[in-house]
Amino acid sequence: MFVSYKNVDISLEDNLILSGINLEVNENDFIFLTGKVGSGKTTLLRSLYGMIPVKGDEACVLDIDMLTLKHKKLPELRRQLGIIFQSSQLLSDRTVYANLEFVLKATGWKNKKEINERIESVLNEVNLSDKADCFPHKLSGGEQQRVSIARAILNNPKVIIADEPTGNLDKENSESIVHILHSISEDGAAVIMSTHNLQLISLVEARVLNCCNQTLEETTSSYTKKKVE
Repeated sequence: MFVSYKNVDISLEDNLILSGINLEVNENDFIFLTGKVGSGKTTLLRSLYGMIPVKGDEACVLDIDMLTLKHKKLPELRRQLGIIFQSSQLLSDRTVYANLEFVLKATGWKNKKEINERIESVLNEVNLSDKADCFPHKLSGGEQQRVSIARAILNNPKVIIADEPTGNLDKENSESIVHILHSISEDGAAVIMSTHNLQLISLVEARVLNCCNQTLEETTSSYTKKKVE
């Protein structure tokens, strides 16, 4: 099990945001996290990568106890996670290749051939193999977000946390991002994606969790598998 929360409370500055949360996330899970603005979606996601402390009976992320998490354990946790935000947060003065190379070198990669092969592989996975030499301002919003996905999967994380990754994108690009992330989950990672766009949850087979009234409830997916003619 990648994530196990049992009766977890999450607060911000002594204000209780989510209470009694029970959550299990496993290999291959694709989860849509829904809820109104201010319902706690981002707060929950931030707790998973150690930005917000939690209290409760049990809170484990990738076998790390979040109830007793120390700052020195954060790098170990985050090396196993891929995090994607609403804004791509790319380094504007570096090419796509250099953005990805920066992350690999920062996480211990040294062999130039292996770095090149890994960058080529992730760019191919997000259909951007021809954009390696482009600077971010030369890319569309959808392309920038696909680069951020490539960056997130460089080190083969077990869990991808995507906080409103389609929030700034049009319908076509939003759907493309969902399908790319779903494909990553089919390869073994778990993906947790928050969204306010309920139309997206019908695109792929997924679990749907809704933040409402300080609680987290699993709801029925509207996905219907298309028949093959």
